[in-house]
Amino acid sequence: MVDDPKPVYLRLREVIAASILDGDFRDGDLLPSVRAFAAQQGANPLTVAKAYQSFQDDGLVTVKRGVGMFVADGATRRLREYERTRFMETVWPPVVAQMQRLGIDLDELAANIPA
Repeated sequence: MVDDPKPVYLRLREVIAASILDGDFRDGDLLPSVRAFAAQQGANPLTVAKAYQSFQDDGLVTVKRGVGMFVADGATRRLREYERTRFMETVWPPVVAQMQRLGIDLDELAANIPA
């Protein structure tokens, strides 16, 4: 995470998003407190708060005052849709171009997917 040129709050957001997509946090689950997540990630609590706020702004988390932040209903589905679109539009095209340069076809690629 240290060599990534992205702002820290965006890298933290990716960690949280991955945890939601991996099922570590499901819709309705309580997220770690800002302080707990900051300690776990070795980050500044204000930076974690900014990452959480971005999820709240996107409607992916809800806040229950005095209780904490929760993964919003439907957040996993919406996050997966967003990430799939982002992958297909920004990540996949350069991969396809590299595959074409190297003469790798889809069958070869599929044969090398780890089980």
